[in-house]
Amino acid sequence: MLVVQGVPPVPPVPPGTEMSVTGSLDGIAAIVLLLGAGLIVAAVLWPLIKAIARRIEGGAVNAALQAELDTLRDRVRQLEDVPARMAELEERLDFTERVVAQAREPDRLQP
Repeated sequence: MLVVQGVPPVPPVPPGTEMSVTGSLDGIAAIVLLLGAGLIVAAVLWPLIKAIARRIEGGAVNAALQAELDTLRDRVRQLEDVPARMAELEERLDFTERVVAQAREPDRLQP
């Protein structure tokens, strides 16, 4: 036994109006909506695209990073000299302490 359900009839369209298949959006509204969505997607993706382009290009970003790297290397070289200078200062201080400890007190004035 086959049961067929009836489809309700579509009401007739009043004369002078057109029936839209796409829904309630007109053609212009759909274009504006698509352009707006495209602009939003482009605004979100633009920084990512620029970063990828800079990485591929390898231009000014690498020059700035190389300058900073050179500055940091100079600072490291200066800091590597510090332990040697500290050892020399410690030796001088030890020598001075020995000399002061061996020196006798100066003659004091008699009252």
